[in-house]
Amino acid sequence: MDLNCPTCHNPLELAGAQAHCAVCDKDMDVQANCPECHQPLEVLKACGAVDFFCQHGHGLISKKRVEFTLR
Repeated sequence: MDLNCPTCHNPLELAGAQAHCAVCDKDMDVQANCPECHQPLEVLKACGAVDFFCQHGHGLISKKRVEFTLR
């Protein structure tokens, strides 16, 4: 997943549901969406692992397939 800052276009550092731009020193909210139905995913956290679950019938979604968008 590559998210870039909408202001300076540099790569953002992802930290949970937040993204940080080191150049602009701004924090932005990030939303995880299902690649199938494009609906927001539920974030499941346990034992240091983060998983994504689609409540619209698509089940567990791999982090590699999640569509991340800035809010």
